[in-house]
Amino acid sequence: MTTPFHHEPGTAPGPVPPPECPAHGLTPGGLRRLYGPEAENDPAGLYDKLRAEHGTVAPVLLHGDVPAWLVLGHSENLHMTRTPSQFSRDSRRWRALQDGSVAPDHPLAPIFTWQPVCVFADGATHERQRGAVTDSMARIDTRGVRRHVNRFSNRLVNDFCLKGTADVVSQFAEHLPMMVMCAIFGMPEEYDDRLVQAARDMTRGTETAVASNAYVVGALSRLVQHRRADPAPDLASWLLEHPASLTDIEVTEHLRLILIAAYESTANLIANVLRMVLTDPRFRARLSGGHMTVPEAVEQTLWDEPPFTAVFGRWAVGDTELGGQQIKAGDALLVGIAAANTDPNVRPDLTANMEGNRAHLAFSGGPHECPGQDIGRAIADVGVDALLMRLPDMELGVEESELRWIGNIMSRHLVELPVKFMPGPQHEIDADPLTLMSRPGPRSDWEVSSPARPTPAPSHGTAVPPPAHVPGTSPQEPGAPDRAPAIPGQRRAGAPARLWQAVSRWWNGY
Repeated sequence: MTTPFHHEPGTAPGPVPPPECPAHGLTPGGLRRLYGPEAENDPAGLYDKLRAEHGTVAPVLLHGDVPAWLVLGHSENLHMTRTPSQFSRDSRRWRALQDGSVAPDHPLAPIFTWQPVCVFADGATHERQRGAVTDSMARIDTRGVRRHVNRFSNRLVNDFCLKGTADVVSQFAEHLPMMVMCAIFGMPEEYDDRLVQAARDMTRGTETAVASNAYVVGALSRLVQHRRADPAPDLASWLLEHPASLTDIEVTEHLRLILIAAYESTANLIANVLRMVLTDPRFRARLSGGHMTVPEAVEQTLWDEPPFTAVFGRWAVGDTELGGQQIKAGDALLVGIAAANTDPNVRPDLTANMEGNRAHLAFSGGPHECPGQDIGRAIADVGVDALLMRLPDMELGVEESELRWIGNIMSRHLVELPVKFMPGPQHEIDADPLTLMSRPGPRSDWEVSSPARPTPAPSHGTAVPPPAHVPGTSPQEPGAPDRAPAIPGQRRAGAPARLWQAVSRWWNGY
């Protein structure tokens, strides 16, 4: 079998073509980099070029011009994520690690370095470790989490509501997920700006990523040691006491995995939803007019601007073929989430409404699909809703063309989102301690998630049980209006709307 990776890492680069040259972005070996200006400034354009040049699976170069495959096709990504016998999550299989092409201090080391966690395991080991994670997360009281999300959201808004201006990325989206996850973990005292910045930095492939990773691991190690001696009703304690008998190192690494995945994805998701609300008049009109709920807006954003653009990685167990490409044993592959969500075979019209369709790969797929996606949705749903209710007249404070992103192989992070609004009063935040994070009794049959679209009425004579109540909503009579934040100048709140907002405020913990 052959491979298109003719460019060897470390080879001296040739002359750089001018930006207007069609070859700009190509290396001397004819491959495109999945990092640098082109990948950061226009990832969608890069995906289109790769798809036109190579089809559904494309050879690319990572930091240091290390070769890998980016899977662009939706069905190809599903096959890869669902077939661990061909595409393993064990990074020790990577040929570039075995031959020394990738050093231990590589900028992406915090992402690909093997750790004793379920994300790097297959088979029985994966089942044991992931079972501990899913069982422990099942003990989280999702309604209690929603109340804490609402409280934290209002606490953050209180910091800038009097000013009339804010950057809702650095002052809201980047902090809310970390506040919530620290509370769930049982380490609210560790929450600060340093932890937030370290969590951001360690996934960007920067020179300081390794140091940032060490800072996060240090905080989690202290938590595990404390909870081993003094258990509490929190995620760290539940992992420690699980029958899977995880070691302290395993618990620390799983907490690190959950923290970074939940933080990065949810912070990006909140920022992306708010950007769409502020920059797309149709999106905001449908939201404010009651034709779209906040959870549905979140789901649409998961299609159009997923919080993770790609996941690294998978490693070929043996020589195989995928998307017409010859993959060799030990090759690295990336799950192309954003590319798969725009696959022409799945979305021939990118402007089409995707409400009710959860076929996106925003949370990956297969046995390694994100187990905490409903918690992430809840943080985004409640957080965005609370912000819009507090600042209903919020508008973009700069021209849309001035918005900037920082990209890496995993995500595309909005640098800032300046807004302006009519200054408003601070809300009183109760001082109730961070309790009620664990379920008081047996788990109920509902979960926090964005509601699915209504199904068509059954044909005459067909008996169908009534739909289950979706958290965050209220059972509605036929013809009752959907929930939507009241935005002055776009929606006039009548008595039914005020009643619905009162119910909403009670549910979310106001």
